[in-house]
Amino acid sequence: MDISPTPGALTGLKVLELGQLIAGPFAAKTLADFGADVVKIEPPSAGDPLRNWRMLKNGTSVWWQVQSRNKRSVAVDLRQPEGQDIVRQLAREADVLIENFRPGALEGWGLSPEALLEANPRLIVLRVSGY
Repeated sequence: MDISPTPGALTGLKVLELGQLIAGPFAAKTLADFGADVVKIEPPSAGDPLRNWRMLKNGTSVWWQVQSRNKRSVAVDLRQPEGQDIVRQLAREADVLIENFRPGALEGWGLSPEALLEANPRLIVLRVSGY
């Protein structure tokens, strides 16, 4: 009897998550649960604020454990040109980009959807807000 896991419906889909707390990470988690390869960008040092939000178990937020499952995280400083270049490179290889920063944040970092689409015209960009 073969009990190896069945690949998810979204296996092979590459998702880049640029977000924090709930809205963007929830959307990316849902794609990851169906097999997408999700790379989450987190700020250096503290990481996503959700890591320390509300109920903690063994020093880590229970919310974080739920929202970050099936993802890989990379620490990138989006305020630095080097960090912005890393995101551009990852976006060139991604199928989907999910972000939930305050309006104008990506544009301020030179990472507007238009700029990212120039580098990868097939990129699907989801901008979501928790409000």
